[in-house]
Amino acid sequence: MGGFFGVASKNDCSLDLFFGVDYHSHLGTRRGGIAILDKAGKFLRSIHNIQNSPFRTKFEKDIDEMHGNLGIGCISDFEPQPLLVHSHLGSYAITTVGIVTNKKELEDEVLATGHTHFLEMSGGETNQTELIVALINQKDSIPEGIKYVQEKIKGSMSMLIMTDKGIYAARDKLGRTPIQIGKKEGAYCASFENFAYVNLGYTDHHELGPAEIVFMTSDGIQVIQQPGKEMKICTFLWIYYGYPTASYEGVNVESMRYNCGKYLAMRDKGSVTPDAVAGVPDSGTAHAVGYANESGIPFTRPFIKYTPTWPRSFMPTSQDQRNLIAHMKLIPVQPLIKDKKLLLIDDSIVRGTQLRETTDFLYQSGAKEVHIRPACPPLVFGCKYLNFSRSNSEMDLITRRVIKQLEGDNVSDETLKKYCDPDTPEYAAMLEEIRKQLHFTSLRFHRLDDMLDSVGIDHCKMCTYCWNGQE
Repeated sequence: MGGFFGVASKNDCSLDLFFGVDYHSHLGTRRGGIAILDKAGKFLRSIHNIQNSPFRTKFEKDIDEMHGNLGIGCISDFEPQPLLVHSHLGSYAITTVGIVTNKKELEDEVLATGHTHFLEMSGGETNQTELIVALINQKDSIPEGIKYVQEKIKGSMSMLIMTDKGIYAARDKLGRTPIQIGKKEGAYCASFENFAYVNLGYTDHHELGPAEIVFMTSDGIQVIQQPGKEMKICTFLWIYYGYPTASYEGVNVESMRYNCGKYLAMRDKGSVTPDAVAGVPDSGTAHAVGYANESGIPFTRPFIKYTPTWPRSFMPTSQDQRNLIAHMKLIPVQPLIKDKKLLLIDDSIVRGTQLRETTDFLYQSGAKEVHIRPACPPLVFGCKYLNFSRSNSEMDLITRRVIKQLEGDNVSDETLKKYCDPDTPEYAAMLEEIRKQLHFTSLRFHRLDDMLDSVGIDHCKMCTYCWNGQE
């Protein structure tokens, strides 16, 4: 994923930028970066690897030496950014969030027009943000270049571009990721997460619509391109990625998760009788509270996440290391487990490895039953829009492995549709096989319609591709 933050202020913006970017640390794991335009009109930039230490510790010294009235920064799960650019459009800094799924096609197209080269990152891939720069620079102005990017790419791409006059903020064409503008006296900010600016004294001012482009200065924002009518915001922002205090399209993440748990409990009534409900920390906790409130079954914490040293489990690049960390950071509370029938809510099941290990150690700690209720439907398709999973293949998904086991190698789109429909025998067979492989007492996924109702905005405005394959 990734997140960004930008500030235009009549005063020094460096501390607002530092803390605003830091508040996006839950969205990315690999690199952090900041760029500031200093009083002399010079672009200053710093980029650090943050895989093994927090953003703050890497940038505290840098920020003491970087001062100015304009700044942008990011937490990135992939490429180093922001990039500093000098072109016929002038000098600017750029940071992006999203994924370009037709990157190779666009690279070849850009090279064919006379662009001489792309710098490769250490893994051999082109820096995606550099490709965006190459597309923008084919046009006669930055706004025209941004619109060109929105037309050309497949996937999604939101961005902040800082010039010597102000900051362009552009939300991706279908609004899959958010951009929100905050304001306070003498300053405006642009942020992926709206909670990131609250403690800095900003209040909500404007949420960009799909494909909307604005130009932000310390005096306000100017709309460069009006929002489009079609939106497909990522529903997984509420289920998992978003911080509990964040809101998208006016819907708070924590509140949505309570609703999710409520709907799960309503579907479950009379089918199971657990002694306690628990969330797999941290993202499953609010879902579990909602379930407990609706069902009347007590909420407990049978294991505690050890947060001082263990990062979120998806942080390391190695899947084996992620699995180890997921196991190491959850410490059981024996009196709340032994001889208890537990119902656990996790945000999702992707590969299934971590949840199987969690279930096994609950049994080893004396649990009588472990019922699992994921807060979203089965993930059947790999995301092509936000790089949700690090998987190299859809066969990394436990659903696809089970479907292959049940159907063989040649699975048609029509067959996959049956496995996405909770009212078909194919879906029931898939769930039972997943339940057996992961050692659950029972398994019931959230229904897609219930999950979308939990958000509370028009269903047609939310992306559901990873659950039903519908664009």
